[in-house]
Amino acid sequence: MRTVSPSLVLTVVELLRQLMELQALRRFDTGHLGEDQEERTGLTLMLLDDRMAELRERYGLRPEDLNIDLGPLGPLLPRETS
Repeated sequence: MRTVSPSLVLTVVELLRQLMELQALRRFDTGHLGEDQEERTGLTLMLLDDRMAELRERYGLRPEDLNIDLGPLGPLLPRETS
């Protein structure tokens, strides 16, 4: 049975986290969330960011380690991860 690289798994998770963050920001900007929903969403995104930092540390990875170079297309992630 093959094992999957922690860096690959965390890269996919980080990409999804960033996409969720962008979607939340769009919803904030368009007023589709109530004040309490904005607060909960913001807190959840901060907790996800913290958890990603913990997982990177656990596996000895830096944020830039998760940003796969796609050659002529450039890096996978749109910004450096925190």
